Amino acid sequence: MKTPKEITNIRFCACESSRYIKPKRMLFCENGKERSWDIIEAHDSVAALLYHRQKDAFVLVKQFRPAVFLKEMTRENKNLKCEIGYTYELCAGITDKSDKTLQEIMQEEILEECGYDIPLDKIEEIAEFYSSVGFAGSKQTLFFAEVDEQFRVHKGGGIDDENIEVVFIPRSEAYRFVLDKAYPKTSGVMFAFLWYFKER
Repeated sequence: MKTPKEITNIRFCACESSRYIKPKRMLFCENGKERSWDIIEAHDSVAALLYHRQKDAFVLVKQFRPAVFLKEMTRENKNLKCEIGYTYELCAGITDKSDKTLQEIMQEEILEECGYDIPLDKIEEIAEFYSSVGFAGSKQTLFFAEVDEQFRVHKGGGIDDENIEVVFIPRSEAYRFVLDKAYPKTSGVMFAFLWYFKER
């Protein structure tokens, strides 16, 4: 496995407070039986499948995910085609801005992560679904937009200390990419690609 060169001094500590998640234990009665379940209260999110017309390719982001890194360190997966802990994902973000619509949040994330300033009327909502239903139950709203270089404002990469790489997956290779286990990816990427091939 390839360990990321830029990830160093790894250590762990208790998560006693967080802006993003709140662990809880839910106690309830189901069919007359008392039960308990550990859950995490977390933000909902938005994500977008972006198709670049000129490149005939899908626009994804690649970034380091500590939770994936931790899991992969316990596995013997030597066939990864990227450094351990990095995943291929749709452009996405949490919905923590109550003064903006989901579409506006998605527009902002596309600009920050991928560098394209897409008009709101070009960002089409296509589906919504729950993720991490066993412990979080967060809802993700999925969008689709076509982009080209006329919308390019900057090279992307995120804001503040984010370290996001913009990746282009040629449409001709996308189905093979979805099924290739050597590319760590989210279920959202897989669903979005399959949606595109069925609907477009």
